[in-house]
Amino acid sequence: MHRILFVCHGNICRSPMAEFIMKDIVQRSGRDDFIIGSCATSTEEIGCDIYLPAKRTLDLHGIQYETRMARQMTSDDYDKHDLIIAMDKNNIRNMSRFIKGDPDGKVSLMMDEVGRHIDVADPWYTGDFERTFDDISEACQALFSRLICEKK
Repeated sequence: MHRILFVCHGNICRSPMAEFIMKDIVQRSGRDDFIIGSCATSTEEIGCDIYLPAKRTLDLHGIQYETRMARQMTSDDYDKHDLIIAMDKNNIRNMSRFIKGDPDGKVSLMMDEVGRHIDVADPWYTGDFERTFDDISEACQALFSRLICEKK
């Protein structure tokens, strides 16, 4: 079983996009050995659904999603997940109050999956939801391929 948690600042744009893109990849593969979720490092958007422009971008690409409420990460999330994937370096810094040093090496940066140690641009500020979608899709596909190959 692969238990993956995607993390961003508010849990209304990047991390839910990653959650539902990854769920789509897994569903299309016919696998059922993944548990995928997302959360925020901040409390700013707790209880809010996915930001409407993020939903529109998922719709344009045929990615299904469900109504959900943004939530903040907790210290329990570290024990419940195998991988905790942050959208940017600030998310990793902000996670430190929940994970206390990443003793099991579960935390990584999203774009590391494609060999680029860069942040996923936050479309809340850039307005470029398509670019964010493209980066997350590329990284999710690479992550899925890596995890499937590791199982063999």
